[in-house]
Amino acid sequence: MKKILLSAVCGLWFMNGFSQEIPRFNPDTIKTIQLDSTVNITTQKFGIETFINAIITDNSFYQAFRNMKKYGFIAENRIYTYDKKNKVNGKIYRKIRHNPKGAVKMEYLVKQDTGKVYKKNGKYQLYTIEMFDYIFMNSYKSEFVSEGPMTTGKGAESNESYKDKLKTLIFAPGRPIKGLPFIGSKTEIFTANMRQYYDYNYASGTYLDSIPVYRFKVTVKPDLSNGTKDGLMIKELTTIFDQRTLEILGRYVDMKYSNMLFDFNVQMNIEMSYFGGEKLPTKITYQGNWDHMLKKEERASFLIVHKDYTIGK
Repeated sequence: MKKILLSAVCGLWFMNGFSQEIPRFNPDTIKTIQLDSTVNITTQKFGIETFINAIITDNSFYQAFRNMKKYGFIAENRIYTYDKKNKVNGKIYRKIRHNPKGAVKMEYLVKQDTGKVYKKNGKYQLYTIEMFDYIFMNSYKSEFVSEGPMTTGKGAESNESYKDKLKTLIFAPGRPIKGLPFIGSKTEIFTANMRQYYDYNYASGTYLDSIPVYRFKVTVKPDLSNGTKDGLMIKELTTIFDQRTLEILGRYVDMKYSNMLFDFNVQMNIEMSYFGGEKLPTKITYQGNWDHMLKKEERASFLIVHKDYTIGK
């Protein structure tokens, strides 16, 4: 059970409302979008339910991360860890060339580590960084394999079940997650009971100078009591949709929660773009603090960029 909880909190990689931002670093809220106007939901042929249904049922966002394995690309990963005064005490920089064919799948072009990164046994100081390696470095190394659809983490408490829960937290916020103590039901923000606590609005705009998009933003209502606000884990969920297909091109999530066992404050942002007609991840930013009663407090931020995609020959 402890393993599930730590994986869930540490794995919220990729996420402004009333919640407190962490001063040292704040992910972009899809700054590559030029907004045109606020859209009046009541005058549209579609509305809130259209966007909510698209968020809950979408698998293309998750699929985009799996599809990148069959491409050649350059990955630049910058990771920073911090002490309790938010001063940097560890840095990791990786520049990697991914090759989908041949014996060498991953070639380090640059590999730099400074500060408090590793323990004496060679393992990472922070569990957060271990989860980063699990999600990204293993993906870069792996052959492309067509996997089954993402689930909500039901089933036996095996390693595969933990991975399913983690994937849902990262790629499908808003869906229920079974088997996560103290957290599982708090991710399900689109139920009839939870909707009373959130405001919804959307605007039209242009993404990367050419793609027409909608920005659908879900935020905690400002007039709620402090106690009610504190009980809501997801403070903001902003989703960017391609107007032509309603596929998701970007997502920003702001999460904060605290109880007697743990507390965390995390923001993450994910952006996609099209390459040869296929949607692939281009930028992920994360920053957050988490503290568990059985572990030391962890503070970290990431900037992950994927570029120069080429299809494997």
